[in-house]
Amino acid sequence: MQIRHALVHLITLGMVISSALMIWKGLIIMTGSESPLVVVLSESMELGFERGDILFLQMSKHPIRTGDIVVFNDGREIPIVHRVIVEVVHERRDNAQVDFLTKGDNNPMDDRILYTHGQLWLQQHHIMGRAIGYLPKAGWVTLVMTEKPVIKTNQAANLQVMGCFNSKPNNAGAIRRRHGRVEVDVCAWIMSS
Repeated sequence: MQIRHALVHLITLGMVISSALMIWKGLIIMTGSESPLVVVLSESMELGFERGDILFLQMSKHPIRTGDIVVFNDGREIPIVHRVIVEVVHERRDNAQVDFLTKGDNNPMDDRILYTHGQLWLQQHHIMGRAIGYLPKAGWVTLVMTEKPVIKTNQAANLQVMGCFNSKPNNAGAIRRRHGRVEVDVCAWIMSS
């Protein structure tokens, strides 16, 4: 009976995880952006966006223009949310390509200091998406869990305990002898306390 109960929990967890992944992949397909949701991590875009806001991104066929807020990644671990302040057409060998210069609304200078060493402009392939909407303060959970790993560990432990309360107590009790060893069923022990 315990194996069956564990399998039910495992299948339920698998369904939750696969549902979340399907929703995420669906958003990627609908928006055309590899990351359809991002959390603003710094104060560089205040007064427009505050730290902890969630931005909704989209990559459309419409060209990016001066004034658009974009998320870019030129090889960094964390993408950056800033406004396009200049768009320039540079002639390349076979075509003309539009390059971009960005700046945080709350920053005194443009982003060239943030770009890869020696890079003066962002190219289209650096752009992950254009901001089309936002949800104020909804990303604070992500910020707290990223900045304070202890809270993430605590939350995982809380979820484990909540899983114990949702399960049926073991009729054999929390502590039992089995094959010469003493076993403790943590869920049954918590529920019997």
